[in-house]
Amino acid sequence: MAAERPSFHATVLLEEAVDALVTRTDGIYLDGTFGRGGHARALLARLAPAGRLVALDRDPHAIDAAAADAELAADARFSVHHANFSQLAATLAGLGIERVDGVLLDVGVSSPQIDHAERGFSFRFDGPLDMRMDTTRGESAAEFLERADERQIAEVIRDYGEERFALQVAKALVARRAGGNPVRTTRELSEVVAGAVKTREPGQNPATRTFQALRIFVNAELEELEQGLNAALAVLAPGGRLVVISFHSLEDRIVKTFIARESRSVFDRRAPFAAEAPHRLKALGRVKPGAAELAANPRARSAIMRVAERTEVPA
Repeated sequence: MAAERPSFHATVLLEEAVDALVTRTDGIYLDGTFGRGGHARALLARLAPAGRLVALDRDPHAIDAAAADAELAADARFSVHHANFSQLAATLAGLGIERVDGVLLDVGVSSPQIDHAERGFSFRFDGPLDMRMDTTRGESAAEFLERADERQIAEVIRDYGEERFALQVAKALVARRAGGNPVRTTRELSEVVAGAVKTREPGQNPATRTFQALRIFVNAELEELEQGLNAALAVLAPGGRLVVISFHSLEDRIVKTFIARESRSVFDRRAPFAAEAPHRLKALGRVKPGAAELAANPRARSAIMRVAERTEVPA
């Protein structure tokens, strides 16, 4: 098994996200995905002494990294909490905070998660097939593949990975399991997928889509994103900003649809003479990494940042 190797996490759209999020330097902000603190440190550098930043992360390794940072630990404006961003309202309530001036969600997997073999996120390194962002709870990818039937496995790989050979991959995984040798490592999964995927995309490992699908499923990432967006909307103060960075079309579609829906006025057909309910968000735009960032960090190539602003007093 490959040894753990150091990982550098290049924060994507760093200045663009901070510029879009901060409307008042003495405000209260929430970073729903601390990661290794790139956005958080940039936000704190922008905030005045009266400002405040609450950070969350579901990954206990990220929480440990924050706790080990002496500068962050000494900053009275900052606190970090082990929680999913869908739990942001409850976390804020526990701190006595009802409204915030901005919510940042940097969705997806981070470089430290990908680059550490024991996390099981990458086919590049051999390690246990875990893939859980929160290693303290839930079912690993290996455990799912050991108990799920062929139909369930195929649906996950097709729906979350958009893999054309999802059924063939599922059949191969179940056949291997039936032979008494279920996949338990990233290398084993890669080998099975390589044998089942018959048409290769240039420049892409045949296991890419299957690994992505299992990661999204194991962590309920799309459901978490939908819940997190609704939670963010509920706590944003009027004029507060919602900034979401996504790295996959399935994620971006959810964010785009959410902002579009909440940016439209709602007309109640059951009460045609009643006033329209005002829209709750105003879409402010979409940003992608520039050429310089892409040259320095190829992992940023699929990133899309969407920005919206809260338009009226929450109910």
